[in-house]
Amino acid sequence: MKAFEFKPKLYTALKNYSKELFMADLMAGIIVGIVALPLAIAFGIASGVSPEKGIITAIIAGFIISLLGGSKVQIGGPTGAFIVIIYGIIQQYGEAGLIVATLMAGVILILLGVFKLGAVIKFIPYPIIVGFTSGIAVTIFTTQIADIFGLSFGGEKVPGDFIGKWLVYFRHFDTVNWWNTVVSIASIFIIAITPKFSKKIPGSLIAIIVVTIAVYLMKTYGGVSCIDTIGDRFSIKAELPDAVMPALDWEAVKNLFPVAITIAILGAIESLLSATVADGVIGDKHDSNTELIAQGVANMATPLFGGIPATGAIARTMANINNGGKSPVAGIIHAVVLLLILLLLMPLAQYIPMGCLAGVLVIVSYNMSGWRVFKALLKNPKSDVTVLLITFFLTVIFDLTIAIEVGLVIACVLFMRRVMETTEISVIKDEIDPNTESDIATNEEHLIIPEGVEVYEINGPYFFGIATKFEEVMAQLGDRPKVRIIRMRKVPFIDSTGIHNLESLCKMSQKEKITVVLSGVNAKVHQVLEKVRFLHAFRRREYLPQYQCGTGTGTQAGRVNVYKRNLKKEQSYNEGSQSYSETISVYD
Repeated sequence: MKAFEFKPKLYTALKNYSKELFMADLMAGIIVGIVALPLAIAFGIASGVSPEKGIITAIIAGFIISLLGGSKVQIGGPTGAFIVIIYGIIQQYGEAGLIVATLMAGVILILLGVFKLGAVIKFIPYPIIVGFTSGIAVTIFTTQIADIFGLSFGGEKVPGDFIGKWLVYFRHFDTVNWWNTVVSIASIFIIAITPKFSKKIPGSLIAIIVVTIAVYLMKTYGGVSCIDTIGDRFSIKAELPDAVMPALDWEAVKNLFPVAITIAILGAIESLLSATVADGVIGDKHDSNTELIAQGVANMATPLFGGIPATGAIARTMANINNGGKSPVAGIIHAVVLLLILLLLMPLAQYIPMGCLAGVLVIVSYNMSGWRVFKALLKNPKSDVTVLLITFFLTVIFDLTIAIEVGLVIACVLFMRRVMETTEISVIKDEIDPNTESDIATNEEHLIIPEGVEVYEINGPYFFGIATKFEEVMAQLGDRPKVRIIRMRKVPFIDSTGIHNLESLCKMSQKEKITVVLSGVNAKVHQVLEKVRFLHAFRRREYLPQYQCGTGTGTQAGRVNVYKRNLKKEQSYNEGSQSYSETISVYD
């Protein structure tokens, strides 16, 4: 096995770095920094923390991910996927709990990278990813209803669950502030039409600038004072706080560990998905394990400064590529730009209307929903649709942790069911036709199975899912033969349950004085049986495979006589330029 190498893309990118590349990265970094600003503020507020903490996350995580990451153009920071999780943690455990959960998630991500599990993350079934992504989108939209309509709850606390939220919204819908609604609709409209006029400048930034100026003029000169702004709800600190190590207690660690796993899995999926999409655009290949380590370090650092979980952001990564970003230097510059905005311009953020940020998040949730993909998946096999819908509804109604856990379990069960369906166990009663055993045409006579001999053929993996199936097939015959032949030429692997099943069969046959013959066991399965000392549990006569080069003409050098002549233990073939013999193991 190749030893793990931690080699960030920045290290290789700087070897042949030039002034032209720096200028391209500089322009891309500045633009991406501006693009990230409204999103960072919106994600911070929607997550239940102050707006500057969203920016702090984008600064620290964005810097570390670009510095240590395994992708040339990945941009890291807070994303919409974490909003639901963060909001739930803060409600239940407070910001101290969020810090602990994020730190643990960072450790988990580092371990995933160190143990080279980056590729394994990609094996999570697509319906699960689409299901919880769409579910998160619906949940994000739900959290913005209050700001879109400017609802007033009269001191009543809004619950964290989906159904509870909507019940409270309906009870207080008579408190709608239509000015807030107009602001939200105007913001959504501006964001939606901006791509028709400008591909470079993001619609969210234009919406925030235009709507903020309009609301400021309305409040100052128009006498409209009922539109909520960030400054009405938050006290903004235009500074980078000092690092503070939280107090860790074992009880909090135990309670928050499942949540930390969810954050780590979600962060890993989103970051690697973003890096994969970027690879397809720029024609490069990212290092999954290095990227996971960078994500882990970022999520260990950001909570120390009051930040929230971060991952690779697809939208910002694509903005980086489209604006000429060539190396991780662009991501570092984007973090520096955000730092300057935090220190110099953050006081201006207090004038941004809450309805405008709600409009930004509505667009984010719409883009995140992937409703076209969701609709297309509904036409897939029923098993995929089941996983998709269960994951989606669990994400919406309960939470993401439960959705991922249950979704993965169901996906694994359905996968095992599919494998079970592909494995066939058949009984050969009368004769064997050697001409159907090979892709090469032969003219061999049929092999007659004599009385007192049972022949079974297993076609597919021999694992716990089909172990009982073999017993059921045997039970159907109901007779007691002298010889029981099990053909295993087409068994690619065997697990512990399959071994136990075979062992039980041999012991039972021993008691009934029935000889068991394992025919055609491949090298891998044979090795497994040797390793667990299965072959030493019984009195055994075994004939191992023999390989030799030949110059045959495609005719069979010998034929299977095991069923004709007193259990002769060998069958030989000569196919083209190679002859081989099938392994026969006899247990009695």
